[in-house]
Amino acid sequence: MAELTDFIRRELDKVKTKYKEIDGVELISCVPALVQLKIVQTTKKEIVTCFLFPEDYPRNPILIELKSKYLAYKLLDGLRKVCEEETKKLIGQQQILPIVQFVKNFIVDNPLCVCSEEISNIKKRVLQENDEIRLKQKTSQVVIKLKQDAYYLNARLTVPNDYPLERTGVEITYHNFPESLKRHFLSQVEEIARKCVQPPLKKKPKDPPFEPKPALQPIVEYLVKDIVRKYPSEICPVCNKPVLPSDPKDVVKDPCSDKFVDRLYCCHLFHRGCLDAYMKKPPFTGGKKCPKCGCLVFHENWKLTPELSEARWAHQEARRRELAEVVDFLQ
Repeated sequence: MAELTDFIRRELDKVKTKYKEIDGVELISCVPALVQLKIVQTTKKEIVTCFLFPEDYPRNPILIELKSKYLAYKLLDGLRKVCEEETKKLIGQQQILPIVQFVKNFIVDNPLCVCSEEISNIKKRVLQENDEIRLKQKTSQVVIKLKQDAYYLNARLTVPNDYPLERTGVEITYHNFPESLKRHFLSQVEEIARKCVQPPLKKKPKDPPFEPKPALQPIVEYLVKDIVRKYPSEICPVCNKPVLPSDPKDVVKDPCSDKFVDRLYCCHLFHRGCLDAYMKKPPFTGGKKCPKCGCLVFHENWKLTPELSEARWAHQEARRRELAEVVDFLQ
């Protein structure tokens, strides 16, 4: 430790009296052996700045360590290196409070620091070469542009100030998927965001206490893996042909068309004509099930009970046989 000089004494006295002028700063310790100040912006945005006086201070830069329960180590390590460069500009001057102010400004100016680890994982493990991600620190937004074959989807995610305790905002800004699917995409990502911050309505007795979870990476993973990578090559389970045309310009918009795209609650896609034919053919016992995953089919256009579906099919078959007999008789 550096020899306790008058300069260091004066700086310690100034830290004790002036730290409150920096909003959100708490003094933990202020002794020659170690100076610690905690910077708190929100519940999860907090950094403890630790300072050690080197030999021949202030002609040498003060030693800095940054700690946080919530912010990523990689972010803190990078910020520490930037702070060390700042201390070199303060040689011969008091350095503690200027560095504390610098760190505070960094947290304020970079609100996405709270999800830096998620953003790093998204870049490395989720996105591919044709995808893009842009960070808008001023508005605390993450913009992603996803592409697969001729299809694309752009989304804007707004990270709230008290993330991850508050719900993440999601907008689908541009896409060339069928418009009918966009509602499903958006409702699903909104549900992911909700589940990350709200406890389940029916809590199981053995479940641990609910803890809010980060939503940014789960939302992006859903958009990438369950939509953009999956649907351009999705095969209709009935006709075994691609559900979406290779050229998005050929997407059918007429809901009455047999080639209109329908999505079931199990997330599989069908041509409407194929689904209609499948739903009207036996077996009906136990309800119609998705040919791909075996889940019961729930769709607003097919709400009949298995019994009624069976009765209608039997009636149509009887009518068909009657007409066939008439045709045979007339020939």
